[in-house]
Amino acid sequence: MYTRKVYRIKDMAKWTRFSTLLFFIIIAAAVALYHFLDLHWLKVPWTPLALIGTAVAFVIGFQNNSAYGRIWEARKIWGGIVNTSRTFGMFVQDMITNEHATDKLSKNELDKEIKTLTYRHIAWMTALRHAMRAPRSWETVFQEKTNREWSEVMKAPERESTVEDDLKPYLSQEDMDYVMAKGNKQTALLYLQSHHLRKLKEKGIVWEFSFLQLESVLEELFTLQGKSERIKNFPYPRHFATLNHYFMWIFVLLLPLAIVPQFAEIGSEIAINQPLIGKYFIWLSIPFYIIVAWVFHTMERIGRTGENPFEGTANDVPISTIARGIEIDLRQNLGETNEEIPDQFPMIYDTQM
Repeated sequence: MYTRKVYRIKDMAKWTRFSTLLFFIIIAAAVALYHFLDLHWLKVPWTPLALIGTAVAFVIGFQNNSAYGRIWEARKIWGGIVNTSRTFGMFVQDMITNEHATDKLSKNELDKEIKTLTYRHIAWMTALRHAMRAPRSWETVFQEKTNREWSEVMKAPERESTVEDDLKPYLSQEDMDYVMAKGNKQTALLYLQSHHLRKLKEKGIVWEFSFLQLESVLEELFTLQGKSERIKNFPYPRHFATLNHYFMWIFVLLLPLAIVPQFAEIGSEIAINQPLIGKYFIWLSIPFYIIVAWVFHTMERIGRTGENPFEGTANDVPISTIARGIEIDLRQNLGETNEEIPDQFPMIYDTQM
């Protein structure tokens, strides 16, 4: 536990190293101007700065709370997909029978129908996670250098393969042609599921009441898909996000004009009894400023990173891992061997993707 905690601190320091260096340059320049050039007039009183800092803390807190709400809602949606998928797999296996069939199918034919429906559901999850990982113009996390560095180490599986390649193992060529011709591939797959179930109902392979039950599951999948797409396609309001960023930088840039004179004043008082310490006490404003500026900047950056829970960062909802976990469950319950079933996506730095 201790080793991992230390590693996380090192990760955070590496993630914020450029901003930390910028804060050092800002405060060092302010101290140098004040100390060497005697620009003692270069200061602002603490009262207005404290008011700005309070306002910035509130808006950053609001942003982080809203970002966490979006992440938590996304996680609940995909938790619903997990439960509904397992229900669908169970219903398909128990409701596709010869009990009410006019022309009875062999066991192999029934198993083929069950497998087709199950695999098409896995294809739906695959198409949905690819759609959720698709970039949007308002997703700006990867514009920052350190975020791009981490994205190269912790790369979402959807960034290393295409949706077409990932769908091929689960669909017939006819289904592939139909789905790839559609803009919303996950919706097209649910339509195919409904059409398939209707044909089975007409043959008596699926009982009328079972058909209604299966259609209600598809309806729930449509609902969950729509909720997921709503979060993906509606960004955190940009006027909040942009103003938060500017307010934070106003505070960070004004802070040296208050903290440096304050340390200089304290140093003057110390110099009465300790001249050497008092003379250089002003330089202690550097670490204190860096700490305060780092906290405000990092909290604002964490909020920005969490605004879009499907963007593909380490802080996002691990939809790839969730979808692969459902696939493993469904295929194991089809009776497939571990050699036939793909492995779970590996964790990178103890983080699921």
